[in-house]
Amino acid sequence: MPEHMDRLTATDASFVVQEKGPSHMHIGGVMVFEGPPPPYAELLSHIEARLHLVPRYRQRVLVPRFEMGRPLWIDDTRFNLTYHVRHSALPPPGSEELLQRLTARLFSQRLDRTKPLWEIYLVEGLEGGRFALISKTHHAMVDGISGVDIATLLFDLTRDAPPSPPAPKWTPHPEPSQIAVAADLVTDVTKAIADMTTSTADALREPRRAWEIVSEAAEGLGEVLWAGLTPAAASPLNGPIGPHRRVLWVRTRLSDYKLIKNRIGGTVNDVVLATVAGALGSWMRRRAARTEGLELRAGVPVSVRAEIEHNQLGNRVTMMAAPLPVYCNDAVERLQIVRAAMKDLKESKQALGAQLIVGLERFAPPTLFAQASRLHFSPMLVNLIVTNVPGPQFPLFLMGREMLEMAPVGFIVDGFRLIVALVSYNGYLTFGLMGDYDSMTDLDVIAAAIEAQLAELVEAAESSSGDAGA
Repeated sequence: MPEHMDRLTATDASFVVQEKGPSHMHIGGVMVFEGPPPPYAELLSHIEARLHLVPRYRQRVLVPRFEMGRPLWIDDTRFNLTYHVRHSALPPPGSEELLQRLTARLFSQRLDRTKPLWEIYLVEGLEGGRFALISKTHHAMVDGISGVDIATLLFDLTRDAPPSPPAPKWTPHPEPSQIAVAADLVTDVTKAIADMTTSTADALREPRRAWEIVSEAAEGLGEVLWAGLTPAAASPLNGPIGPHRRVLWVRTRLSDYKLIKNRIGGTVNDVVLATVAGALGSWMRRRAARTEGLELRAGVPVSVRAEIEHNQLGNRVTMMAAPLPVYCNDAVERLQIVRAAMKDLKESKQALGAQLIVGLERFAPPTLFAQASRLHFSPMLVNLIVTNVPGPQFPLFLMGREMLEMAPVGFIVDGFRLIVALVSYNGYLTFGLMGDYDSMTDLDVIAAAIEAQLAELVEAAESSSGDAGA
Protein backbone atom coordinates (compact mmCIF):
# COMPACT_ATOMS: atom_id res chain seq x y z
CA MET A 1 0.00 0.00 0.00
CA PRO A 2 1.39 3.46 -0.82
CA GLU A 3 2.59 5.33 2.29
CA HIS A 4 0.25 8.23 1.54
CA MET A 5 -2.84 5.99 1.35
CA ASP A 6 -3.74 3.97 4.42
CA ARG A 7 -6.98 2.08 5.00
CA LEU A 8 -8.67 2.60 8.37
CA THR A 9 -8.78 -0.40 10.68
CA ALA A 10 -12.17 -1.89 11.52
CA THR A 11 -12.19 -0.18 14.92
CA ASP A 12 -11.13 3.21 13.52
CA ALA A 13 -13.72 2.95 10.76
CA SER A 14 -16.46 2.21 13.29
CA PHE A 15 -15.96 5.69 14.76
CA VAL A 16 -16.45 7.16 11.27
CA VAL A 17 -19.51 5.20 10.15
CA GLN A 18 -21.38 5.75 13.44
CA GLU A 19 -20.87 9.53 13.42
CA LYS A 20 -24.29 10.76 12.42
CA GLY A 21 -27.20 12.71 13.83
CA PRO A 22 -26.36 13.99 17.32
CA SER A 23 -23.40 11.61 17.76
CA HIS A 24 -20.00 13.32 17.55
CA MET A 25 -16.95 11.08 17.58
CA HIS A 26 -14.19 13.43 18.68
CA ILE A 27 -12.23 13.38 21.92
CA GLY A 28 -9.64 15.68 23.41
CA GLY A 29 -8.56 17.62 26.41
CA VAL A 30 -8.18 20.99 28.07
CA MET A 31 -4.68 21.94 29.20
CA VAL A 32 -4.13 24.97 31.44
CA PHE A 33 -0.73 26.71 31.47
CA GLU A 34 0.98 29.41 33.43
CA GLY A 35 1.06 32.73 31.58
CA PRO A 36 1.66 34.76 29.62
CA PRO A 37 0.36 32.97 26.50
CA PRO A 38 2.61 32.65 23.46
CA PRO A 39 1.76 34.87 20.48
CA TYR A 40 -0.49 33.04 18.02
CA ALA A 41 2.07 33.30 15.19
CA GLU A 42 4.77 31.75 17.38
CA LEU A 43 2.46 28.89 18.36
CA LEU A 44 1.76 28.24 14.68
CA SER A 45 5.51 28.07 13.97
CA HIS A 46 6.01 25.74 16.93
CA ILE A 47 3.31 23.37 15.66
CA GLU A 48 4.48 23.52 12.06
CA ALA A 49 8.02 22.56 13.11
CA ARG A 50 6.72 19.31 14.65
CA LEU A 51 3.79 18.44 12.39
CA HIS A 52 5.88 16.14 10.20
CA LEU A 53 6.21 13.80 13.20
CA VAL A 54 2.50 12.92 12.86
CA PRO A 55 1.77 12.69 9.10
CA ARG A 56 -1.83 11.65 9.83
CA TYR A 57 -2.58 15.24 10.89
CA ARG A 58 -2.20 16.36 7.26
CA GLN A 59 -4.51 13.61 5.99
CA ARG A 60 -8.26 13.46 5.56
CA VAL A 61 -10.75 10.60 5.30
CA LEU A 62 -11.79 9.35 1.87
CA VAL A 63 -14.91 7.20 1.74
CA PRO A 64 -14.63 4.95 -1.36
CA ARG A 65 -17.41 4.87 -3.90
CA PHE A 66 -19.56 1.80 -4.44
CA GLU A 67 -18.65 0.45 -0.97
CA MET A 68 -15.12 -0.50 -2.05
CA GLY A 69 -13.94 -1.37 1.44
CA ARG A 70 -13.38 0.72 4.53
CA PRO A 71 -12.48 4.43 4.33
CA LEU A 72 -8.90 5.50 3.66
CA TRP A 73 -6.52 8.18 4.92
CA ILE A 74 -5.20 10.33 2.08
CA ASP A 75 -3.16 13.55 1.97
CA ASP A 76 -5.17 16.78 2.14
CA THR A 77 -4.01 18.71 -0.92
CA ARG A 78 -5.55 21.91 0.50
CA PHE A 79 -4.10 21.61 4.00
CA ASN A 80 -4.01 24.94 5.85
CA LEU A 81 -2.58 24.98 9.38
CA THR A 82 -4.37 28.19 10.34
CA TYR A 83 -7.71 26.41 9.86
CA HIS A 84 -6.81 23.82 12.47
CA VAL A 85 -5.06 26.09 15.00
CA ARG A 86 -7.45 28.75 16.22
CA HIS A 87 -7.28 31.71 18.58
CA SER A 88 -9.88 32.64 21.20
CA ALA A 89 -10.25 34.43 24.54
CA LEU A 90 -12.54 34.26 27.55
CA PRO A 91 -14.46 37.32 28.73
CA PRO A 92 -13.65 38.59 32.24
CA PRO A 93 -13.27 37.15 34.81
CA GLY A 94 -11.97 34.17 32.79
CA SER A 95 -13.23 31.61 35.30
CA GLU A 96 -13.02 27.83 35.05
CA GLU A 97 -16.78 27.77 34.51
CA LEU A 98 -16.40 29.97 31.42
CA LEU A 99 -13.64 27.70 30.12
CA GLN A 100 -15.91 24.68 30.60
CA ARG A 101 -18.74 26.41 28.73
CA LEU A 102 -16.42 27.25 25.83
CA THR A 103 -15.19 23.64 25.73
CA ALA A 104 -18.77 22.36 25.68
CA ARG A 105 -19.66 24.65 22.74
CA LEU A 106 -16.59 23.60 20.76
CA PHE A 107 -17.24 19.91 21.34
CA SER A 108 -20.87 20.34 20.29
CA GLN A 109 -19.64 21.10 16.74
CA ARG A 110 -18.71 18.24 14.45
CA LEU A 111 -15.32 18.21 12.76
CA ASP A 112 -15.35 18.92 9.02
CA ARG A 113 -14.99 15.56 7.25
CA THR A 114 -13.45 17.20 4.17
CA LYS A 115 -10.36 18.21 6.20
CA PRO A 116 -7.96 16.50 8.63
CA LEU A 117 -9.98 15.65 11.71
CA TRP A 118 -8.42 17.80 14.43
CA GLU A 119 -8.44 21.30 15.89
CA ILE A 120 -6.47 23.13 18.59
CA TYR A 121 -7.65 26.35 20.28
CA LEU A 122 -5.34 28.82 22.00
CA VAL A 123 -7.53 30.39 24.70
CA GLU A 124 -6.35 33.54 26.45
CA GLY A 125 -7.89 35.44 29.36
CA LEU A 126 -7.98 32.80 32.11
CA GLU A 127 -7.97 34.23 35.61
CA GLY A 128 -4.56 34.41 37.23
CA GLY A 129 -2.87 35.37 33.95
CA ARG A 130 -3.08 31.81 32.67
CA PHE A 131 -4.04 30.44 29.25
CA ALA A 132 -5.33 27.14 27.89
CA LEU A 133 -5.10 24.85 24.89
CA ILE A 134 -8.23 22.95 23.91
CA SER A 135 -7.40 19.90 21.80
CA LYS A 136 -10.11 18.22 19.69
CA THR A 137 -9.31 15.10 17.65
CA HIS A 138 -11.51 12.52 15.94
CA HIS A 139 -11.49 9.17 17.75
CA ALA A 140 -10.63 7.44 14.46
CA MET A 141 -7.15 8.99 14.73
CA VAL A 142 -6.15 8.24 18.30
CA ASP A 143 -7.34 5.99 21.14
CA GLY A 144 -5.84 7.85 24.09
CA ILE A 145 -3.77 4.81 25.07
CA SER A 146 -1.16 5.16 22.33
CA GLY A 147 -0.47 8.66 23.61
CA VAL A 148 0.41 10.04 20.18
CA ASP A 149 -1.44 13.08 18.96
CA ILE A 150 -0.58 16.62 17.91
CA ALA A 151 -1.02 17.98 21.44
CA THR A 152 1.45 15.64 23.14
CA LEU A 153 4.11 16.34 20.51
CA LEU A 154 3.97 20.05 21.34
CA PHE A 155 5.29 19.57 24.86
CA ASP A 156 8.83 19.51 26.25
CA LEU A 157 10.22 17.96 29.42
CA THR A 158 12.12 21.07 30.47
CA ARG A 159 11.32 24.77 30.59
CA ASP A 160 14.43 25.74 28.64
CA ALA A 161 14.13 23.17 25.81
CA PRO A 162 15.61 24.52 22.56
CA PRO A 163 13.19 25.35 19.73
CA SER A 164 12.59 22.68 17.12
CA PRO A 165 14.54 22.96 13.87
CA PRO A 166 12.57 23.93 10.75
CA ALA A 167 10.45 21.08 9.45
CA PRO A 168 11.20 19.49 6.07
CA LYS A 169 9.12 20.77 3.18
CA TRP A 170 5.89 18.83 2.78
CA THR A 171 4.34 18.14 -0.61
CA PRO A 172 0.97 16.34 -0.59
CA HIS A 173 0.34 13.38 -2.83
CA PRO A 174 -2.53 13.85 -5.28
CA GLU A 175 -5.88 12.28 -4.46
CA PRO A 176 -5.89 8.65 -5.60
CA SER A 177 -8.07 7.58 -8.50
CA GLN A 178 -10.95 5.15 -8.06
CA ILE A 179 -8.82 2.56 -9.86
CA ALA A 180 -6.08 3.00 -7.24
CA VAL A 181 -8.66 2.70 -4.44
CA ALA A 182 -10.02 -0.51 -5.96
CA ALA A 183 -6.51 -1.89 -6.35
CA ASP A 184 -5.79 -1.11 -2.72
CA LEU A 185 -8.90 -3.01 -1.69
CA VAL A 186 -7.65 -6.07 -3.57
CA THR A 187 -4.28 -5.71 -1.82
CA ASP A 188 -5.96 -5.39 1.58
CA VAL A 189 -8.09 -8.49 1.05
CA THR A 190 -5.12 -10.44 -0.31
CA LYS A 191 -3.07 -9.51 2.75
CA ALA A 192 -5.90 -10.56 5.06
CA ILE A 193 -6.11 -13.94 3.31
CA ALA A 194 -2.32 -14.29 3.49
CA ASP A 195 -2.41 -13.58 7.22
CA MET A 196 -5.07 -16.24 7.67
CA THR A 197 -3.03 -18.69 5.59
CA THR A 198 0.06 -18.01 7.70
CA SER A 199 -1.95 -18.53 10.86
CA THR A 200 -3.31 -21.80 9.47
CA ALA A 201 0.19 -23.01 8.59
CA ASP A 202 1.41 -22.13 12.07
CA ALA A 203 -1.54 -24.02 13.52
CA LEU A 204 -0.65 -27.13 11.53
CA ARG A 205 2.91 -26.99 12.87
CA GLU A 206 1.76 -26.50 16.48
CA PRO A 207 -1.74 -28.04 16.68
CA ARG A 208 -1.82 -28.20 20.50
CA ARG A 209 -1.05 -24.50 20.91
CA ALA A 210 -3.48 -23.66 18.10
CA TRP A 211 -6.23 -25.60 19.87
CA GLU A 212 -5.53 -23.70 23.09
CA ILE A 213 -5.83 -20.37 21.27
CA VAL A 214 -9.05 -21.40 19.50
CA SER A 215 -10.54 -22.67 22.77
CA GLU A 216 -9.70 -19.44 24.60
CA ALA A 217 -11.13 -17.36 21.76
CA ALA A 218 -14.33 -19.42 21.68
CA GLU A 219 -14.68 -19.09 25.45
CA GLY A 220 -14.18 -15.33 25.21
CA LEU A 221 -16.68 -15.04 22.38
CA GLY A 222 -19.22 -16.96 24.44
CA GLU A 223 -18.72 -14.59 27.38
CA VAL A 224 -19.29 -11.57 25.15
CA LEU A 225 -22.43 -13.08 23.63
CA TRP A 226 -23.75 -14.03 27.07
CA ALA A 227 -23.21 -10.45 28.26
CA GLY A 228 -25.18 -9.29 25.22
CA LEU A 229 -28.09 -11.56 26.20
CA THR A 230 -28.28 -9.88 29.62
CA PRO A 231 -28.88 -6.23 28.72
CA ALA A 232 -27.84 -3.35 30.94
CA ALA A 233 -30.46 -2.07 33.38
CA ALA A 234 -32.72 0.81 32.39
CA SER A 235 -31.55 4.12 33.84
CA PRO A 236 -31.75 7.91 33.34
CA LEU A 237 -28.27 7.64 31.80
CA ASN A 238 -29.71 6.15 28.63
CA GLY A 239 -32.01 7.67 26.05
CA PRO A 240 -32.02 10.03 23.09
CA ILE A 241 -29.61 12.96 23.04
CA GLY A 242 -29.31 16.24 21.19
CA PRO A 243 -26.28 17.79 19.46
CA HIS A 244 -25.26 20.03 22.37
CA ARG A 245 -23.06 19.15 25.34
CA ARG A 246 -22.25 20.05 28.94
CA VAL A 247 -18.69 19.67 30.22
CA LEU A 248 -17.39 19.69 33.79
CA TRP A 249 -14.23 18.39 35.40
CA VAL A 250 -13.27 17.39 38.93
CA ARG A 251 -9.60 17.52 39.98
CA THR A 252 -8.55 15.03 42.67
CA ARG A 253 -5.22 14.00 44.21
CA LEU A 254 -3.70 10.76 42.95
CA SER A 255 -2.25 10.18 46.43
CA ASP A 256 -5.79 9.74 47.79
CA TYR A 257 -6.38 6.74 45.51
CA LYS A 258 -3.07 5.19 46.49
CA LEU A 259 -3.93 5.65 50.16
CA ILE A 260 -7.31 3.97 49.67
CA LYS A 261 -5.98 1.02 47.68
CA ASN A 262 -3.14 0.46 50.14
CA ARG A 263 -5.32 0.66 53.27
CA ILE A 264 -8.60 -0.84 52.03
CA GLY A 265 -7.60 -2.79 48.92
CA GLY A 266 -8.09 -2.87 45.18
CA THR A 267 -6.45 -0.90 42.41
CA VAL A 268 -6.64 2.77 41.50
CA ASN A 269 -9.15 1.86 38.80
CA ASP A 270 -11.25 -0.10 41.32
CA VAL A 271 -11.39 3.02 43.50
CA VAL A 272 -12.40 5.09 40.47
CA LEU A 273 -15.24 2.71 39.55
CA ALA A 274 -16.46 2.51 43.15
CA THR A 275 -16.43 6.32 43.37
CA VAL A 276 -18.36 6.63 40.10
CA ALA A 277 -20.88 4.02 41.25
CA GLY A 278 -21.44 5.88 44.53
CA ALA A 279 -21.78 9.23 42.76
CA LEU A 280 -24.30 7.86 40.24
CA GLY A 281 -26.33 6.22 43.02
CA SER A 282 -26.46 9.52 44.91
CA TRP A 283 -27.43 11.39 41.73
CA MET A 284 -30.20 8.91 40.88
CA ARG A 285 -31.69 9.06 44.37
CA ARG A 286 -31.67 12.84 44.17
CA ARG A 287 -33.70 12.44 40.98
CA ALA A 288 -36.10 10.19 42.91
CA ALA A 289 -35.02 7.20 40.81
CA ARG A 290 -35.01 3.83 42.55
CA THR A 291 -31.63 2.20 43.15
CA GLU A 292 -32.59 -0.74 45.39
CA GLY A 293 -30.96 -3.84 43.94
CA LEU A 294 -29.83 -1.88 40.88
CA GLU A 295 -26.48 -2.60 39.28
CA LEU A 296 -25.46 -0.46 36.33
CA ARG A 297 -22.82 -1.48 33.84
CA ALA A 298 -19.83 0.59 32.71
CA GLY A 299 -17.97 0.00 29.48
CA VAL A 300 -14.27 0.09 30.39
CA PRO A 301 -11.90 0.39 27.41
CA VAL A 302 -8.95 -2.00 27.58
CA SER A 303 -5.85 -1.58 25.46
CA VAL A 304 -4.90 -4.55 23.28
CA ARG A 305 -1.97 -2.65 21.77
CA ALA A 306 1.14 -4.80 21.57
CA GLU A 307 4.39 -3.43 22.97
CA ILE A 308 5.78 -2.89 19.47
CA GLU A 309 2.66 -0.87 18.55
CA HIS A 310 3.13 1.85 21.17
CA ASN A 311 3.62 5.37 19.81
CA GLN A 312 1.40 4.57 16.83
CA LEU A 313 -1.81 6.28 15.80
CA GLY A 314 -5.15 4.52 15.49
CA ASN A 315 -7.25 2.48 17.89
CA ARG A 316 -6.16 -0.78 19.52
CA VAL A 317 -8.75 -1.01 22.25
CA THR A 318 -11.61 -3.29 23.16
CA MET A 319 -14.29 -3.05 25.83
CA MET A 320 -15.12 -4.89 29.04
CA ALA A 321 -18.41 -4.45 30.93
CA ALA A 322 -17.72 -3.58 34.58
CA PRO A 323 -20.48 -3.66 37.23
CA LEU A 324 -21.41 -0.47 39.11
CA PRO A 325 -23.25 -1.40 42.34
CA VAL A 326 -25.29 1.78 42.75
CA TYR A 327 -27.55 -0.09 45.18
CA CYS A 328 -24.81 -0.10 47.83
CA ASN A 329 -24.79 2.93 50.13
CA ASP A 330 -21.61 2.05 52.05
CA ALA A 331 -18.46 3.35 50.32
CA VAL A 332 -16.08 0.68 51.65
CA GLU A 333 -18.46 -2.19 50.95
CA ARG A 334 -19.02 -0.81 47.45
CA LEU A 335 -15.27 -0.79 46.80
CA GLN A 336 -14.97 -4.40 47.92
CA ILE A 337 -17.82 -5.41 45.60
CA VAL A 338 -16.16 -3.66 42.66
CA ARG A 339 -12.76 -5.12 43.58
CA ALA A 340 -14.06 -8.69 43.56
CA ALA A 341 -16.03 -8.19 40.34
CA MET A 342 -13.08 -6.66 38.49
CA LYS A 343 -10.80 -9.48 39.61
CA ASP A 344 -13.22 -12.00 38.11
CA LEU A 345 -13.57 -9.91 34.97
CA LYS A 346 -9.81 -9.70 34.42
CA GLU A 347 -9.55 -13.48 34.79
CA SER A 348 -12.30 -13.98 32.20
CA LYS A 349 -11.86 -14.10 28.44
CA GLN A 350 -14.28 -11.25 27.75
CA ALA A 351 -11.63 -8.87 26.35
CA LEU A 352 -10.27 -11.63 24.08
CA GLY A 353 -13.77 -12.31 22.75
CA ALA A 354 -14.41 -8.64 22.03
CA GLN A 355 -11.06 -8.42 20.25
CA LEU A 356 -12.00 -11.44 18.12
CA ILE A 357 -15.24 -9.74 17.03
CA VAL A 358 -13.32 -6.62 16.02
CA GLY A 359 -10.90 -8.76 14.03
CA LEU A 360 -13.74 -10.47 12.15
CA GLU A 361 -15.13 -7.07 11.16
CA ARG A 362 -12.08 -6.65 8.94
CA PHE A 363 -13.65 -9.12 6.52
CA ALA A 364 -17.20 -7.74 6.62
CA PRO A 365 -18.70 -5.95 3.59
CA PRO A 366 -19.20 -2.20 4.30
CA THR A 367 -22.99 -2.41 4.74
CA LEU A 368 -22.71 -5.35 7.14
CA PHE A 369 -19.76 -3.69 8.87
CA ALA A 370 -21.81 -0.55 9.53
CA GLN A 371 -24.49 -2.65 11.19
CA ALA A 372 -21.99 -4.67 13.24
CA SER A 373 -20.14 -1.58 14.44
CA ARG A 374 -23.29 -0.37 16.18
CA LEU A 375 -22.67 -3.07 18.78
CA HIS A 376 -19.70 -1.06 20.05
CA PHE A 377 -22.01 1.84 20.94
CA SER A 378 -25.14 0.04 22.13
CA PRO A 379 -26.88 1.02 25.41
CA MET A 380 -28.13 -2.57 25.48
CA LEU A 381 -24.66 -3.65 26.64
CA VAL A 382 -23.57 -0.85 29.02
CA ASN A 383 -25.04 2.28 30.58
CA LEU A 384 -22.04 4.55 30.11
CA ILE A 385 -18.33 4.56 29.34
CA VAL A 386 -15.75 5.06 32.10
CA THR A 387 -12.25 5.44 30.64
CA ASN A 388 -9.07 6.04 32.62
CA VAL A 389 -5.89 7.06 30.77
CA PRO A 390 -2.57 7.28 32.68
CA GLY A 391 -0.60 10.44 32.01
CA PRO A 392 2.91 11.62 32.93
CA GLN A 393 3.66 12.16 36.61
CA PHE A 394 6.05 15.03 35.95
CA PRO A 395 5.50 18.55 34.60
CA LEU A 396 5.33 19.27 30.87
CA PHE A 397 6.13 22.56 29.19
CA LEU A 398 4.87 24.40 26.11
CA MET A 399 7.32 26.96 24.75
CA GLY A 400 8.76 27.48 28.23
CA ARG A 401 5.40 27.62 30.04
CA GLU A 402 4.47 24.89 32.53
CA MET A 403 1.25 22.93 32.13
CA LEU A 404 -0.61 23.26 35.43
CA GLU A 405 -3.67 21.12 34.79
CA MET A 406 -5.00 18.61 32.27
CA ALA A 407 -8.67 17.62 31.91
CA PRO A 408 -9.97 14.98 29.48
CA VAL A 409 -13.00 15.41 27.21
CA GLY A 410 -14.76 12.27 25.95
CA PHE A 411 -17.69 11.74 23.59
CA ILE A 412 -21.26 10.50 23.85
CA VAL A 413 -23.40 8.87 21.18
CA ASP A 414 -27.15 8.56 20.84
CA GLY A 415 -28.41 6.37 23.66
CA PHE A 416 -25.69 7.45 26.12
CA ARG A 417 -26.19 10.70 28.03
CA LEU A 418 -22.95 10.66 30.04
CA ILE A 419 -19.31 9.69 29.74
CA VAL A 420 -16.74 9.75 32.53
CA ALA A 421 -13.18 10.16 31.26
CA LEU A 422 -10.16 10.38 33.53
CA VAL A 423 -6.53 11.32 33.06
CA SER A 424 -3.69 11.49 35.56
CA TYR A 425 -1.02 14.19 35.40
CA ASN A 426 1.72 15.25 37.78
CA GLY A 427 0.12 13.97 40.98
CA TYR A 428 -3.53 14.63 40.10
CA LEU A 429 -6.35 12.53 38.66
CA THR A 430 -8.98 14.58 36.85
CA PHE A 431 -12.51 13.40 36.04
CA GLY A 432 -13.86 14.83 32.79
CA LEU A 433 -17.66 14.65 32.66
CA MET A 434 -19.49 15.16 29.38
CA GLY A 435 -23.27 15.04 29.29
CA ASP A 436 -26.12 15.74 26.93
CA TYR A 437 -27.11 19.40 27.28
CA ASP A 438 -30.86 18.89 27.61
CA SER A 439 -31.10 15.71 29.68
CA MET A 440 -28.08 16.23 31.98
CA THR A 441 -28.91 19.66 33.37
CA ASP A 442 -27.72 18.49 36.81
CA LEU A 443 -24.24 17.36 35.75
CA ASP A 444 -22.87 19.45 38.61
CA VAL A 445 -24.64 17.12 41.05
CA ILE A 446 -22.59 14.18 39.77
CA ALA A 447 -19.40 16.26 40.01
CA ALA A 448 -20.14 17.17 43.64
CA ALA A 449 -21.06 13.56 44.44
CA ILE A 450 -17.71 12.32 43.07
CA GLU A 451 -15.89 14.61 45.48
CA ALA A 452 -18.11 13.50 48.38
CA GLN A 453 -17.75 9.77 47.63
CA LEU A 454 -13.98 10.02 47.32
CA ALA A 455 -13.78 11.97 50.59
CA GLU A 456 -15.75 9.19 52.30
CA LEU A 457 -13.27 6.57 51.10
CA VAL A 458 -10.31 8.73 52.13
CA GLU A 459 -11.77 9.12 55.61
CA ALA A 460 -12.28 5.35 55.88
CA ALA A 461 -8.71 4.72 54.69
CA GLU A 462 -7.22 7.21 57.15
CA SER A 463 -9.04 5.55 60.04
CA SER A 464 -7.77 2.12 58.95
CA SER A 465 -4.36 0.90 60.04
CA GLY A 466 -4.36 -2.06 57.69
CA ASP A 467 -2.13 -2.59 54.65
CA ALA A 468 -4.28 -4.24 51.99
CA GLY A 469 -1.63 -4.08 49.28
CA ALA A 470 -2.18 -3.25 45.62
